[in-house]
Amino acid sequence: MDPSPFHFYTERRLVELTAIKAHNLQELLADLKEAPGSSIFYHTHHRFLAHHFQKPFVYNDFAVWASAAVQTEELAEKLGILDLRRFTSIRQLRETIVAIVEEYLRQTDGHLRSALPGHEFHFCKSKSFIMPTGIVAETPAALATTVPAITNVSLYFHFVEARLRMERATNDFSQWLRAWGAQSLAQEIDSIDPYALTLDELKQAIVALVHKHGVA
Repeated sequence: MDPSPFHFYTERRLVELTAIKAHNLQELLADLKEAPGSSIFYHTHHRFLAHHFQKPFVYNDFAVWASAAVQTEELAEKLGILDLRRFTSIRQLRETIVAIVEEYLRQTDGHLRSALPGHEFHFCKSKSFIMPTGIVAETPAALATTVPAITNVSLYFHFVEARLRMERATNDFSQWLRAWGAQSLAQEIDSIDPYALTLDELKQAIVALVHKHGVA
């Protein structure tokens, strides 16, 4: 008996301001430790989803603020080059960002620049509402026609968000393909770096691999 088909889902996000804001790096550090996990995820990922046709130069809102608002270029660079693929949980991601800011503050002995009024860092959070798309891939080969038909939001949900949502080092497609015994294809799809591509390019890369492997 063949494994179950792949049902594509999508999500709607409601973005909310929290009551948390930082005027300087000391406050940012304290807030990073206390902010909800959905806020950490939002500020490190929302730029990726917002740029469908062009890869953003920096995903990380913390890096952007460190450069623009408090003019700490060294810190901004360290935050900006975080390899988001390394993380399979928000806890890991939070701890790494906290460690980077803590180290920078130790090196500067607390000499801080405060953001100008109106340029404080406001922590946002997002709440997701998950819903089916009605699109189904009955077999691995069907990914070649179904992946181009889904929205970028659905692709993001299954490929990018899935790792942190499920706390695993794989995406939903590869997880499903392994159940079908398509280990090699699953591994190659897992090896794609989504942060190096636009979402449209990510779709193309997945479809190209499905064709390459000629799965049934």
